[in-house]
Amino acid sequence: MTSIAERPGVTTYQQFIDGQWVDALSGATFTRTSPYDGSVVGVYPNSGIEDADRAIRAARRAFDETSWPTSPAADRARILRRAADLLAERADAFATCIAAEVGKPKTMALGEVMATVDVFQLFAAKALNLKGESFTQQIPDAIGIVAHEPVGVVGIITPWNFPLLLISWKIGPAIAAGCTMVAKPSHYTPGSTLMLAGLLAEAGLPDGVFNVVTSETDNGALVGQHIAASELVDKVAFTGSTASGKAVMRAAANNVKKVSLELGGKSPNIVFPDAALDAAVAGAFFGIYLNSGQVCQAGSRLLVAKPIKDEFVAKLTALSQTLKLGDPFDPATTMGPVINENQLAKIENYLQRGKQEAKLLTGGSRATDPGLEKGLFVKPTIFDEVPAQASIAREEIFGPVLSVLSFENIDDVIRTANDTMYGLAAAVWTKDINVALKVAKGLRAGTVWVNAYHTTGLYNMPYGGYKQSGLGRELGDLGLEEYMETKSIQIKLQ
Repeated sequence: MTSIAERPGVTTYQQFIDGQWVDALSGATFTRTSPYDGSVVGVYPNSGIEDADRAIRAARRAFDETSWPTSPAADRARILRRAADLLAERADAFATCIAAEVGKPKTMALGEVMATVDVFQLFAAKALNLKGESFTQQIPDAIGIVAHEPVGVVGIITPWNFPLLLISWKIGPAIAAGCTMVAKPSHYTPGSTLMLAGLLAEAGLPDGVFNVVTSETDNGALVGQHIAASELVDKVAFTGSTASGKAVMRAAANNVKKVSLELGGKSPNIVFPDAALDAAVAGAFFGIYLNSGQVCQAGSRLLVAKPIKDEFVAKLTALSQTLKLGDPFDPATTMGPVINENQLAKIENYLQRGKQEAKLLTGGSRATDPGLEKGLFVKPTIFDEVPAQASIAREEIFGPVLSVLSFENIDDVIRTANDTMYGLAAAVWTKDINVALKVAKGLRAGTVWVNAYHTTGLYNMPYGGYKQSGLGRELGDLGLEEYMETKSIQIKLQ
């Protein structure tokens, strides 16, 4: 286990284009500072439109002029398996980078790395199972073949909260399908993506198949929009806020490219009176505080049946107060800082609104205890008696802030849970299978857990959202289909 004394130094990176490590054409760079103590953790190229064009052209050439798109599936699977093995071997280095840039505890960063290993192994297997369909019995003198082919060049734009895992959800199926890629990670957390570029090259990925450009703030928005709008890009895969996803869609309309979007959420976590109380409390705790609440599918709306609400909330409040905020490289830390000053200010604004809209039970402010004063920490916060129309019950806060509402019956809770523009995830806690299934079927959300939150261990099921939580699905067979085009071949027999 890494100790506090073993904090990493400053790493200087280059962008990765056409198999080469290169600086930005302008020579400009930017830095990332730790959200824990403000120290510089990385220096990166501040790429511009010209750099993005270089990367796009490299990906276009690799798709149009090399054998990569038609390479044997066994070769693509071998690369993904080798990447998984290398990543497992270097898990500590990747986790160190993630912990430094994101601020999440290194133990949790290690979990993210190993989950990424699983993703590459999953899509290595799926690469070997790619197949089409045939139509042979409709008429005697014709045969039909349905073929699935790689979509082409994929623009990948990823966020900062799970910088390695979320890009693997896109890279894995893209490699399995035979696509080429241009990636622009968040400027807050580009390090692990750049490290991954080198690892994929070592695993045997040909030059130009995976390219990475990095850019800061205003440049980053311009570069991301340029990738999304480029006529040389056939698909864009984006994870981020709903507002940014809409901007990506508008840019992608330039050449009617395929779009997949994983966007925001305000997910309901529903607890019925017969639920296993302690398990549900632990699930609510994990659902809102994982990664300091900076999770798209965070269970930020807790809907508890009235008969058990007071007992449930008392247990959850007590458990919340056991979280240890601190240095992500201290093994005792269980919750890190939020990502940046802007996010901290946004959360503080919601905390002030919450104090006017509801009853504050715990937290409610920035944490500035000794050892935390340089960091961007928010105290774990619970608001009770939250009106369904309150801003803290309807808007995505993306921080460790929980809104508690109560309900009386199934119809009441389904109606309240669905009263949102989002539809990413939800959970229901009950021992009654009929109640569980009625609620699960009634909820308009892409993922519904029963007696769990965030995970049941079934990591390969499709992931995505209803309504303004996104378009398309990631993981599973549906996630692979997002990176394929479908061709009907009709053969008239002579």
